[in-house]
This record gives sequence, C-alpha cells and structure tokens, in this order.
Amino acid sequence: MIALGAVALAFWPDFAPLEARSAMPEGEEIRDEFRSQMIMPLAYGADSGRKMGPTSQVIPLASAPERPQIDVLATLAPGDSFATMLRRAGVSSSDVSRVSALIDDAMPLSDIEPGTQIDITLGRRMQPGTPRPLDALKFRARFDLELEIGRRGFNADTGETGMLALQRNVIRVDDTPLRVRGKVGSSLYRSMRSAGVPASAVQDYIKALDNQINLNREVRASDEFDIIVAYRRAATGERQAGNLLYAGIDRGGQPRTQLMRWGDEGRFYEASGVGEQRGGLIAPVPGRISSRYGMRRHPILGYRRMHAGLDFRARRGTPIAAVTDGTVSGAGRMGGCGIAVRLDHGSGLSTRYCHMSRMAVQRGQKVRRGQIIGYVGSTGLSTGPHLHYEMYRGGRHINPASVNFVTRAQLSGTELIDFRRQLIKLKEVDVGAALEDLEQLQTESEEPIREIEKIDMARRIGGGTNGP
Repeated sequence: MIALGAVALAFWPDFAPLEARSAMPEGEEIRDEFRSQMIMPLAYGADSGRKMGPTSQVIPLASAPERPQIDVLATLAPGDSFATMLRRAGVSSSDVSRVSALIDDAMPLSDIEPGTQIDITLGRRMQPGTPRPLDALKFRARFDLELEIGRRGFNADTGETGMLALQRNVIRVDDTPLRVRGKVGSSLYRSMRSAGVPASAVQDYIKALDNQINLNREVRASDEFDIIVAYRRAATGERQAGNLLYAGIDRGGQPRTQLMRWGDEGRFYEASGVGEQRGGLIAPVPGRISSRYGMRRHPILGYRRMHAGLDFRARRGTPIAAVTDGTVSGAGRMGGCGIAVRLDHGSGLSTRYCHMSRMAVQRGQKVRRGQIIGYVGSTGLSTGPHLHYEMYRGGRHINPASVNFVTRAQLSGTELIDFRRQLIKLKEVDVGAALEDLEQLQTESEEPIREIEKIDMARRIGGGTNGP
C-alpha cells in the first residue's frame, strides 16, 4: 500500500495548462484553403471552389468563345432616325434595310415617337469579324400595336437562319372616357388634383371655364366640378389620358355651366351650341404705342396728314399676332404701307398690319386670335422697325383704340343636333368607370414560364367552378 501510494504521488500531474491544437488553422494560406470550401454571400467576397494553376494537360484556346446571343435595349432619341438607332445598337446594314422595310409596311417610321424602347437580340456570328445577325426585335409601336420581328425557318442541321418576318400583335384598347366629379371646396385646382385628375387636364378645364365665367366670383365652394377626359386602357395594363372633352359646374344637383369640345379646331361650346367667347382684342406686338390715331406731321413727307392707325415700337423680327379671328383678305406690298397683311373679321370690320419684314400667312387663309401672321420690319415709308396697325369699319378707317368686340361661334342645323347628341352620350359615362381594369380574355393570358406555374394554372382552371 505504501509502495502504491508512493508511485501515485510520483506521477501526480501539476496544475500548469496543457497545450492543445488551436481551433482555427494559423497562417493566411491555410485560412484561404479553408475559405475556398465555404459557402459565403457575395457581399462578403465569396470565392467557392479551389483555384488551381494550369498544367501540361491544359490546351490553350486560340480565341475565347463568344456569347451565342446578346440582348440590347435601344432607345429612339429625339431627332434620331430609326435606322441610325439600329446601326448604333450593332445591327448590320442588310438587317437594318430589311427591318425598316418591314416596319414601314405596317406603319410610317416617322410615326414612332421619340423615347420608344426597342428590345433587340443579336445572334451568333457566322464568321469572325462579321456583324452579328439580328435574331429578334420587339417594341411598342403604338398604344394599341406591338411589332415583333424574328427569324423564320431556322435549320438546326446546317445552322442557317431564315428570313426576317414581321408579326403584328394588336392590343385590345378600351376608349371609355374618364369622368371625375367632386366638390370645389376652398381651391378648385387642389380639389381636382386630390380627386385624381391629371394636372394638364385641370389646367385645360380652368382655361376653358375662364373664357365663359368668372371663376373667382361665380363659382362657390359648395358647387361640384364635372370633368370628362379622353382616356384609353390597354389590355396589357397601360393607361393613357388625352384631351379635355367636357368641363362643367353643377349647383344644387343641376348643371350651371356645360362646355364640350367640338369640331376640328377643338373649340368649346356651351350646351346651347354657342362657342367659347373670345373677349376683346389682344395687342398685335408686345411693344408700347409710339404714335396714336389722329392728325400729325409725317416724319418722312414733312407735312401734316391723318395718321389712320397706331404705331407700336418693336424690334425687327418681332412676331405680329392677329388681334382676333379672321380671314386674310390681302397679303403683299401695299404702297407706303410696305409689306402688309389685311384681315377681314366679319360684320364689316377689318384690320391691317403694315411695314412687315416678312409674312407668315397667305391670302384666303383663316387665322385665329393670337396666331402669328408676320414679323416686324421697316418696309415702305418707315423711319425704322415698328408696326403700323389700322382698323376699318365699312371700308372707312376708325380709331383702333375705341373698339373692343368679342367673337362667338354658333352651331346650327344638323351640326347643332349632332352636338347635343354627343353631349348627352358623353354625360352618360359613369364616374370612375375608366379606372377599372379591363377583364382579361383567355387569349390574352400570359403563358407560364416555370413548370410549377403551369401546374398551379391547371389546378386553378380545373377547380375554378368550385371557387368562391
């Protein structure tokens, strides 16, 4: 017992720590070796897979293989041609000519709006150094039309590609106008914008009503605005707002003001068929008056005679606007008046604009209030660039500053009947009906890409009658 106790005491361990193998290997090379076998996020620098140097068994390639296809998204820039855009995207000249001819048969190339995006797929080169052939091209040509160009008749054995062919994908479009109603409140503009009316339509609405009534005095906060805008809905989900069609103000449930756009000129007419009022005359040029109507000493002839108009100071080339609607009854050189334009406004009233540098209208042309008819010059008996403006009534000149008249269009006969029918039809549009999504037809449903989506779709179709 004593001997065994002595042996145990002889081999009794001390209390010093024991050396053990570290949990992580030491050294950069060893850690990189472990890291190559890990699965890590790309954000933390994942480099799964061990990299090995080339050996004698590796055969170097003469040239790196090219991608079989390249997808390009091209945009038609303002002022750019469709052909130039295709060449810039890498399409060969022969394919550009073929594509341009195909699209031109479907629609004029000039009708493609700037900003249109074109999906282009370029295929494999037939020989090194040659342009890639065009495999596919697809873009939205119009709101209701999608054009798609692809290869037809591909031969898998020989690798020869077929000819480019065009496919028209007509998109179903609903043209139900968008109608919005609501309280005027403290601010007509803010109330309409809060109701979802586009900003451009609100501006057109206010401008149309402002020509008929005083919005500040005649419109109350308790009144209701009624606006109808041209609206288009595509089956693919896109929406497009157009011009203002109807502008109205209701009070106590009854229409107080009703204006509807009518005719090729886009004028607004009241429900009675009376067109928008064009109040007063506008200044033909933005300059101040330098010489008024009456007797004066002529600056060139040197003696006193009647000055039958108003002289406006303006720089050479300043645009001259028609003071109101009319028809060009004369255009050309008119003696001491130089290059001049004479407008007939009806009811025996006419105006003449003298000393122009050049004209912008011709005889017999109809002009509207504010339309540019010429440019300031100094032709004829003139000491410098200015506009001499005259007005006549019954063939005799009068003081232009004393006349302030308005022009109103009036519908009659069958045109008035058609106008009222269209107004009734337009006001039958339900409020907010155009905001609903179009019901998708079976032929318009998208083809599922993944197999699991096909299974889910088949399950929904098969159990559709038992659904809620």
